[in-house]
Amino acid sequence: MKDRATKHAEDVVGGRVGSGLFHFLACKRHLNDLERQGTAQFPFVWDERKSERILDFAETLTIAEGAEPKPVRLFDNQCFDLGVPMGWIKLDGFRRFRRGYESMARQNGKSFKNGIRGTYISFAGGYNFGKLFTAATKKRQARIAWEEMMKFIRSDDDLNELFKIQEYKSLITCLETHCTIEALSKESGLDDGFRSVFCSIDEIHQHRDNRIYKALYNGTKSLPETFVSMITTRGAELNSFCFEIDSLCQSILYGNETAEDFFIDIYTIDKGDKPFDESIWYKANPVLLHSDNAGFQRNLETFRTDANTARAMGGSELADFMVKSLNVWYRNQDNEFVRHDKWLAAACDLSLEDLRGAAVYIGLDLSSGGDLTSWSVEAQIRPGEYFIDSHSYMPRGRFEEHIQTDTAPYDVWEKQGLITVTGGQADFKNDYGFIISELREMIKRYDLKVRAIGYDPHNADGILGELERFGCPLICVTQSARSLNDATRDIQYLVKSGKYHYNRKNELLAHSFLNAVTVENSFGEVKIDKQPGKSSSRIDAVDAAIDAHFCSTKGQPKRTDINEEMKRYLGIIAKK
Repeated sequence: MKDRATKHAEDVVGGRVGSGLFHFLACKRHLNDLERQGTAQFPFVWDERKSERILDFAETLTIAEGAEPKPVRLFDNQCFDLGVPMGWIKLDGFRRFRRGYESMARQNGKSFKNGIRGTYISFAGGYNFGKLFTAATKKRQARIAWEEMMKFIRSDDDLNELFKIQEYKSLITCLETHCTIEALSKESGLDDGFRSVFCSIDEIHQHRDNRIYKALYNGTKSLPETFVSMITTRGAELNSFCFEIDSLCQSILYGNETAEDFFIDIYTIDKGDKPFDESIWYKANPVLLHSDNAGFQRNLETFRTDANTARAMGGSELADFMVKSLNVWYRNQDNEFVRHDKWLAAACDLSLEDLRGAAVYIGLDLSSGGDLTSWSVEAQIRPGEYFIDSHSYMPRGRFEEHIQTDTAPYDVWEKQGLITVTGGQADFKNDYGFIISELREMIKRYDLKVRAIGYDPHNADGILGELERFGCPLICVTQSARSLNDATRDIQYLVKSGKYHYNRKNELLAHSFLNAVTVENSFGEVKIDKQPGKSSSRIDAVDAAIDAHFCSTKGQPKRTDINEEMKRYLGIIAKK
């Protein structure tokens, strides 16, 4: 008889069980791996006994919550999510998957599954004196998965004898293996140095950055096996660690990226689905709206009520329904500069190498010294269609500070070559001379024909002489809505129509575009700004991109020669 995880995967891929695209891809990934297991290119094997063991254990547990206790009965998708991470092993016998990302709508058993995992690993995982953690930004959130484990233990006489629960400490100890399960949070001192055999990191869409994940994941490197499980419903914050992880996971499921240690399952509606079509709601709600769920009809009626309210009221009610009930990234913001889905669709594989010898326009955004300085290069790749690339700089003395204060992984971007850190630890101001020389080198390397350079006049006085040496028109781009309106609106239209492109690896540029919102003056003219209340969000790269597009849309104005203008002026005076 086929193991339950694989059977579910075959039913989904074979069309016998409906699902959303990403759960389909997760199932397809498992089946593809079965085909290539044990090869030199894929040194992992499927052990269905290990997969079934956690499922069998789960169905010995009791759900204590409710009017009366009832035994755990797993849905097929839960068998897949629990069984697959446990069943795949390396050739040395240790588990393949060391981390996981699972995303679905609210009330579909995310913490329930991690409660099963934690309880199982703590006494049947084959590890003694291991540490297990449930973690979140707030202690109350961190205790949700911890309390699932506590309830499983307290509702089972046999488990009660095996575990000691100290609720006031948020601590559970397995008396047989001496493994401990503890609830941690950022507010209660979560820090580096944790060597955990299992971590449940809850609702990562609420995490400001990746520090909790890093603190826990980095502590596992010396362990032969671990499982750091991130569980969440999506959110409205696109410039977030959760959005970055979600995007990476989508790319892995599509086959564009490889991470063999990463288990992924995402339950959400598909692109093109109509949010008020109740026939697609199950895609994001594999438990709540499963036809075998005893509360299916009641849950469906609640969904209908919530959907009708969201449709009637719009605004925050609609956003709440899209995010929490359908697990969609949704920002209810009328003044966003570009829609995140349109921006993601603008990604391509072109690079500056493909622009070799092309005519380009350059935008330059200069910081006051200690923040980001960015240049952007725009080229017309087809009539009315554009490609943009960028690079940024930050002084070493401010680098670590910005890693701590900004919601941006500058250290990662430095390694990826998207940002250059200038100077030493004592340097707190960008070296503009170095930046200009790098810009000149980039132009030479790719043999670019620079038609014009647009610059923000703020902080530009000291470099105008250097820019003159580029031998192209210099255009002062006044940073007002009146001046920037046409270029800003045009980029919005180009992104919306699929005619504005960027290299998909330029995460810093994407971060900048998605940070930007538009602000209007009294005449309805717009320019971009940071999101309200997010002064640490950087939009320098998109500022530079707009300056570049300003130049390209304004054409090539006649360059002003100061000496010639002075001669002309003196000639007029002499005639008078």
